[in-house]
Amino acid sequence: MNLPRPVLIAIALPFAVLTAYALKEVGYIGIFASHLHPAGLQVLSDLVIALSLVMVWMVGDARARGITVWPYIVATLTLGSFGPIAYLLMRGKAAATMPGKAWA
Repeated sequence: MNLPRPVLIAIALPFAVLTAYALKEVGYIGIFASHLHPAGLQVLSDLVIALSLVMVWMVGDARARGITVWPYIVATLTLGSFGPIAYLLMRGKAAATMPGKAWA
């Protein structure tokens, strides 16, 4: 996946604002408490499945590139989509600083 940095930032910033607002209104526990009804459980299950698939991809991609993925896995488990977004931002930066490697 190769999204330009401005696109990733354009995704991350509004999401960060929405997340900060949600945390301010209901807190970290409150975000999870909202998933305790059937519709919320479906959304939470979908998020867990999607982020699990993304984490599998991140591990394979990081191994192929020779970069450390574990901070982004921990971030994904604790902060959700911020982990993969940070990984994509840093992956592009790492590729630009590593001479002799052509990153796809």
